[in-house]
Amino acid sequence: MQMRLDKYLCSCGLGTRSVVKRIIKSKRVTINGTTADSSDLKVDETSLVKLDGKKLEYNKYTYIMLNKPPGYLSATKDNNKKTIIDLLESKYQNIGLFPAGRLDKDTVGLVVLTNDGDFAHNTLSPKKHVKKAYIAHIEGNLPPDASEIFKKGVILKDFTCESADLIIEETLSDYTIVKVTIQEGKYHQIKRMFFSLKCNVIYLKRISFGEIELDNSLKEGEYRLLNEKEMEFVKAVR
Repeated sequence: MQMRLDKYLCSCGLGTRSVVKRIIKSKRVTINGTTADSSDLKVDETSLVKLDGKKLEYNKYTYIMLNKPPGYLSATKDNNKKTIIDLLESKYQNIGLFPAGRLDKDTVGLVVLTNDGDFAHNTLSPKKHVKKAYIAHIEGNLPPDASEIFKKGVILKDFTCESADLIIEETLSDYTIVKVTIQEGKYHQIKRMFFSLKCNVIYLKRISFGEIELDNSLKEGEYRLLNEKEMEFVKAVR
């Protein structure tokens, strides 16, 4: 598939469209040994494109693990509020990245950002049964049969949840720490599941998405590309 040179360079992570146009204008880019003099030159995945004599690696899709902090929208753009895209370097802000599975504004933890629509669609498809695990702090008295209720499928007003796993990690004086694993990801689902038991979620953190586990070395707001092992899960889901 052919594409414009400036789009190709953006996909290689060199920056925004305006940045790569300046790079091309400075005659630092060659295509198959010939100096590029225009942004609208056509290239494809087989083209040998170099910047300052160094071969560029074209990536059709990008996959990023982000440790989402509170207060950021899981959206690509908002005129008034901060989004998770705002946390990324400029070279990642113009290649069509979006979250594969959103988190609420105040929920923290693992978000996978990608521009691969097939991967994102499949991870949310009920047929794929991709599990998402969370640590939650619960305020209120959990009923003794809470785990059984989750296992059978919590009944909400508008739908019945798929079977979910609930493990009580620790009971403190003010709240209970639990691990909950679900297969869906509907709007406010976990908060609604606990609210149906007359409990409130006061803290929520996603720790895994399928076989991708949150890298504990990432501080809130930090991110990295998926590693080779994590990409095996991506390939399996696609």
